[in-house]
Amino acid sequence: MIVVTTEQVPGHRVVEAKGQVFGVVVRSRGLGGNIMAGFRSLVGGEIVEYTELLEEARRHAVDRMVKNASLMRANGIVMMRFDSSEIGQTMSEIVAYGTAVVLEKLD
Repeated sequence: MIVVTTEQVPGHRVVEAKGQVFGVVVRSRGLGGNIMAGFRSLVGGEIVEYTELLEEARRHAVDRMVKNASLMRANGIVMMRFDSSEIGQTMSEIVAYGTAVVLEKLD
């Protein structure tokens, strides 16, 4: 599955647009991670616990998006984007979305 943030894929042409496709993940850091993050926020700098949480959530959102595009019989996703929001004070929602397409390789 080719996934790009652009409208076009170099060396390919879009022969069919299947429609929108997305993958959603909602994650919460456990109590221990929240406590460690709270301590780190007192001294400043990167909060590694939250960085790792969001990186993993993005990977899972992309995996779900790709699975959904495969079910639509697409072989590519163009204009892929991420969106995120907070649910309450302890949960993060990550959405990966784009347009599922059928790509044909150019000669």
